[in-house]
Amino acid sequence: MTREDILATASRLVTVERAATHGALDEGLGRIGDLWSIYLGQPVSAVDAAAMLALMKVARLVENPRHADNWIDLAGYAACGGELATGAGS
Repeated sequence: MTREDILATASRLVTVERAATHGALDEGLGRIGDLWSIYLGQPVSAVDAAAMLALMKVARLVENPRHADNWIDLAGYAACGGELATGAGS
């Protein structure tokens, strides 16, 4: 896959497909952060959740760097976290 393919696929997934199945970005990642907060006993924001999901994809790349899905999802989580962190989606 080219970088254009990876970014285009990530864009489609986070702006169309995932939005349709997972709901609003801030609500979905906020819910994940809330549940992780309970489990960890410390606050986890929606931005933290996006960063930690991106790190999960990095961890998976160690095992299989040729699996395109990990690169696509990493780009998607970075875009979602960046949007939330900069307030662009508000």
